[in-house]
Amino acid sequence: MEIVLVHPEIPHNSGCAARLAAALGLRLQLVEPLGFSLEDRYLKRAGLDYWPAVELVVHRDWPAVERALGAESPRPFAERLRLFSARGGSSLFATEFAPDDVLVFGGESRGLPAELLAAHPARRVYVPIRPCVRSLNLANVVALATYTALVRAGVPLPDNDGGYAPDARADEDVRPVQVARRVPSA
Repeated sequence: MEIVLVHPEIPHNSGCAARLAAALGLRLQLVEPLGFSLEDRYLKRAGLDYWPAVELVVHRDWPAVERALGAESPRPFAERLRLFSARGGSSLFATEFAPDDVLVFGGESRGLPAELLAAHPARRVYVPIRPCVRSLNLANVVALATYTALVRAGVPLPDNDGGYAPDARADEDVRPVQVARRVPSA
């Protein structure tokens, strides 16, 4: 399963998503343009000392994501998409997930690009909220959606009894820019 943030704007939310990715052993994919630098101190702080355990991939644009992730599964890329939106689609709790799904989240102020939503209307997923609330925090939705998707897909969660054993590189001052792998545009 993949976590993809398209045009994220707030470093803290992306840092929280990175920490989640490290905790679950998933890759975090970011799609440019980003609303922050990978050297941003708030991004680093939100990810704490877990950056050495984060597999961070930065894509120049959406076609680069399609090219990179499309080749990683026998299932067609479009069938693997789960496009999270505050507006329309299927409830997260009524959606079936597969282990190779690609969970896609949009930027905090604009959501996912309209053309992406229009190209895959049946792949939209939302988290139920009251009508008086515009949207939920991106980091919260990423965490809720990722855990729900993993459980519904039958993917085993990390076996943890509450203990903590730091990564061997946790004491190193690793910054997000040092672990990021860049994927050029298509």
